[in-house]
Amino acid sequence: MITILLVDDDNLNRDMLTQHLKRKNYAVITAVNGSEAVEIAEKELPNLILMDMNMPMMDGLEATRQIKKNPLTAHIPIIILSGHDMPSYVAQAIAGGSDDYDTKPVNFERLFGKIQAILKK
Repeated sequence: MITILLVDDDNLNRDMLTQHLKRKNYAVITAVNGSEAVEIAEKELPNLILMDMNMPMMDGLEATRQIKKNPLTAHIPIIILSGHDMPSYVAQAIAGGSDDYDTKPVNFERLFGKIQAILKK
């Protein structure tokens, strides 16, 4: 089974995304901030990470950088999720090491298409 690490500090977003992912038969592990995401990614080695961009303690960009810098986790694809839809945010996420970028509120059909495309690589 494919495991996705879902990182979001908002309980409602995390719960809603978890339910949708489970309906698509993904196993879901959650984290509430970037620091926790870095730790869980190294321990669990998920197949993919969905990373919120704006979080307390450590934001999604810094967590992405740390995950991609670690030889144990560098191979894990990361999709940044953000409420910001400006080209500068997308460029910043990609430059920080994410594999893709998607916006909130989440368009599930589009997000699942991105997940499938990344996992087929």
